[in-house]
Amino acid sequence: MFLIIMSDEHSSGRWLPGGIMESSTYLDEDSHRSGRRFARRLYIPRIIGLATGFFCVASVLVMQPVSGWWWLLLITYGFIWPHFAWQTADRSSDPAGAETRNLMIDSLMGGVWIALMGFNALPSALILAMISMNNVGCGGLKLFLGGLGLITFSCLLITGLFQIPVNLETTPSQVWICLPFLLIYPTYFGLVSYRTALKLSEHKRRLMHMSTRDGMTGVYNRRHWEHLLHGEYDNCQRYQRSATLILIDIDHFKSINDSFGHDVGDEAILAITEHLQLTLRITDVIGRFGGDEFGVIMSGTSQESAIQAIDRVREYLGEFRLPHAPHFCLRISVGVAEFDKSMVNYREWLKSSDVALYKAKNLGRSRTEVADIAA
Repeated sequence: MFLIIMSDEHSSGRWLPGGIMESSTYLDEDSHRSGRRFARRLYIPRIIGLATGFFCVASVLVMQPVSGWWWLLLITYGFIWPHFAWQTADRSSDPAGAETRNLMIDSLMGGVWIALMGFNALPSALILAMISMNNVGCGGLKLFLGGLGLITFSCLLITGLFQIPVNLETTPSQVWICLPFLLIYPTYFGLVSYRTALKLSEHKRRLMHMSTRDGMTGVYNRRHWEHLLHGEYDNCQRYQRSATLILIDIDHFKSINDSFGHDVGDEAILAITEHLQLTLRITDVIGRFGGDEFGVIMSGTSQESAIQAIDRVREYLGEFRLPHAPHFCLRISVGVAEFDKSMVNYREWLKSSDVALYKAKNLGRSRTEVADIAA
């Protein structure tokens, strides 16, 4: 009913950089929590499925001369087993494994009730469909085939031991009694699947954000920013459009850390980020290129317009003071490189901007230098 990923290597640990193996304790704990969540997700669906399924089976057995022991087993399985199965899995050292065994017990018992009903068509088909749905959702084809084998085995065993005659006919009253099982369980299954899909989508969004964004500033990290730069280079080459690349470096950043501490250094980085976001266009792609270095891709922008935008950033910074270093004025060095179709690849474009940045730093900092594409 739910898609999960289970690994058999719960106690093997994993290798970290430097040849050190991480302790398996954390991995075991994480696997245990994941298994408990898996068992918990199946708890309510099992209660609903077996409670409604009880009436389907009972509607057939009430018309057959079966022993009272079968009725006791049916009541126990329909209303007590879901709670016992949950407690067993929740308290197990391997909850996922215990819940998988519970699913196999469900398959085994499904075959028992199908055989005991004489393979009555509608109730038997519903039981087989719901058990198969659960097994496929929880463990894929392997669990489905395992469950199908147990259903077949228990069907043949009960039929052979008790010589139960086959009666495929489903009466109108049995159809009506089976309707709640047919309607309620799939509806709840769909609701749970929808909620699971929403959670997976949110997790995917968070992972995507974490993999593309810088953790401190929230702008793109270097890897993703370079990927976007590559795309912009390709678009400029293909559609012959203009774009300008800017690299920005905070002047004397090491002195900020040494004089005021790393907290103030972080404030400086966040301040630069905020001023870039407030001053530049929303379409300009800002990335944290290094510790105190930023990159900006300005699509459809000429070199002159890019320099004007950076001048506005300087004006903002000229009036800004760090809360814990009010006497220090933030200054930046900037390298600008406009796209040129003669550039072989995006790395050449990036190198041109980088050379211009170092030229600005070597000429006294707090200035903007333009790349000499012709050179």
